[in-house]
Amino acid sequence: MTNDPRSSNEFQQHAQAARTGLVAEFIDFLKHNKKWWLLPIVVVMLLVGALVILGGTSAAPFIYTLF
Repeated sequence: MTNDPRSSNEFQQHAQAARTGLVAEFIDFLKHNKKWWLLPIVVVMLLVGALVILGGTSAAPFIYTLF
């Protein structure tokens, strides 16, 4: 194996890109591909997931009064 400086530079770029979080990666995807219509779908899915999780806790009676 040769020590190609180009390959180490590519590795460093990939390592820096891997440090971004999931939310930052998703926002970058929305900006780059102009898929802003996906954002409301993801927000509604997160809200429904939060309702399902909170439905099994002691907060359930307070959630049920909203509906």
